[in-house]
Amino acid sequence: MATGQLFSRTTQALFYNYKQLPIQRMLDFDFLCGRETPSVAGIINPGGDGFQKLFFGQEEIAIPVHSTIEAACAAHPTADVFINFASFRSAAASSMSALKQPTIRVAAIIAEGVPESDAKQLIAFARANNKVVIGPATVGGIQAGAFKIGDTAGTIDNIIHCKLYRPGSVGFVSKSGGMSNELYNSIARVTDGIYEGIAIGGDVFPGSTLSDHVLRFNNIPQVKMMVVLGELGGRDEYSLVEALKQGKVNKPVVAWVSGTCARLFKSEVQFGHAGAKSGGEMESAQAKNEALREAGAIVPTSYEALEAAIKETFEKLVEEGKTTPVKEIVPPQIPEDLNTAIKSGKVRAPTHIISTISDDRGEEPCYAGVPMSSIVESGYGVGDVISLLWFKRSLPRYCTHFIEICIMLCADHGPCVSGAHNTIVTARAGKDLVSSLVSGLLTIGPRFGGAIDDAARYFKDAYDRGLTPYEFVEGMKKKGIRVPGIGHRIKRGDNKDKRVELLQRFARTHFPSVKYMEYAVQVETYTLSKANNLVMNVDGAIGSLFLDLLAGSGMFTKQEIDEIVEIGYLNGLFVLARSIGLIGHTFDQKRLKQPLYRHPWEDVLYTK
Repeated sequence: MATGQLFSRTTQALFYNYKQLPIQRMLDFDFLCGRETPSVAGIINPGGDGFQKLFFGQEEIAIPVHSTIEAACAAHPTADVFINFASFRSAAASSMSALKQPTIRVAAIIAEGVPESDAKQLIAFARANNKVVIGPATVGGIQAGAFKIGDTAGTIDNIIHCKLYRPGSVGFVSKSGGMSNELYNSIARVTDGIYEGIAIGGDVFPGSTLSDHVLRFNNIPQVKMMVVLGELGGRDEYSLVEALKQGKVNKPVVAWVSGTCARLFKSEVQFGHAGAKSGGEMESAQAKNEALREAGAIVPTSYEALEAAIKETFEKLVEEGKTTPVKEIVPPQIPEDLNTAIKSGKVRAPTHIISTISDDRGEEPCYAGVPMSSIVESGYGVGDVISLLWFKRSLPRYCTHFIEICIMLCADHGPCVSGAHNTIVTARAGKDLVSSLVSGLLTIGPRFGGAIDDAARYFKDAYDRGLTPYEFVEGMKKKGIRVPGIGHRIKRGDNKDKRVELLQRFARTHFPSVKYMEYAVQVETYTLSKANNLVMNVDGAIGSLFLDLLAGSGMFTKQEIDEIVEIGYLNGLFVLARSIGLIGHTFDQKRLKQPLYRHPWEDVLYTK
């Protein structure tokens, strides 16, 4: 267990299972406290990546969303608090995964109903590895003026009323999150407020105990006194009794154990928490209050007298010169949201687009963070710009050179292919450049250009599954699917496409690995044994080699490679390249002043 502060004004957390309201409350608290950085570094939403838009004061920010705990921890190594809003069914497994990450130091488990055996395993692992678990069944905790977990302390109005926007002198720990809010209010009325407050949770086996946190508070110089709110059931309070008897606590402790009314019932009563059920006389509120009083804690005669006891203890510390009440400050005003601020005119307007590839707000535009001047001065080419804007990173020169070769080889394939034909017809109809270009681009699809994407998908799937060329080709045949990237109207096995040979030669010379290309070549060898026109075409060459570029560069994870292929990056490359040729055909027709195109009768079969 930690021996001092758990949090600070720079503490950042990873939030598991996206919940908009508690995250926004954390960010509003950050702004209220004058933090420079948001306390939520990233969000973990299993199965989803991207960003979530939230407010940090008046400013709208995009918080990264990660699909796994491991990815989030790797992306945010300084975030050492894990806030788990998973359901009770998955809270234990996800919390254990987080605690096993070297960057995570504290885990707060919000869910109630976590199986007791799972809770015990979490506690044992955390203690063995010097980590802290708050919960299960907790609202979390707060360090005033610095950091708060989720919904701790409730609304901003309550936080301001309880003076939690700046640190006080009282350390508070409770089992109940709801009662924490009550005590924050009471403490703020009769002292200078809390320094840190923790709700350990109401389950039978909490990850950290009342005494764990009291001993921590005892080591924090800013904490001058402690307030403890226990409850009937369990024996957690007796560990605090032992600590007091052994002299481990040298600051005043004001304590009260709730549940004294249980004796008024004829039968045993289960209160709100799983642990709030007396299992005998020692677990009664009366017995624990008496034990705490005998050990040296300041224990009032009733809950109603608790606030007075806190007040008296604090005033005594002030009189003895052991503490000086902190000076009050005026917190900043949190902007109101649109649905509550229309009448007052204080609104926050959300953005409508997220962009991660370029930014033109500064002195000069940037591509993936690289200023335009640096791109020009460094001698970057079109391939480098594509790597920045498409892949959001600077790829090695052999990669960007390969991209440029692909663009050059695919820029045009004569006036007779469907895209060029459409562009020519549209240009001759007197339409503008954009209309002519788009008319040609609209023909790009499964039968024209789209085979690059399909070739990459099918070759990757077959290679990764370890299929032989025979198994792959014959399996596709059974499904009634032609192998993408194989087959040509003109080229044959003895007259292969020069563009394919150029790409293969370049890759064998410069790529660290060409495993996918070599697999495609083996497939071609098998298909040529069946028919001489089943030769690898340029789509197949580009598709397989792009897989080698992504895998061999070492700059992409398997998940990123799968996403690139699935999104259709390779089809984008064909669209970009062919646009050059389609624009050329448009200019060519307009320069030649060609008339409206009409297809000749003799080229149409008229039939009934």
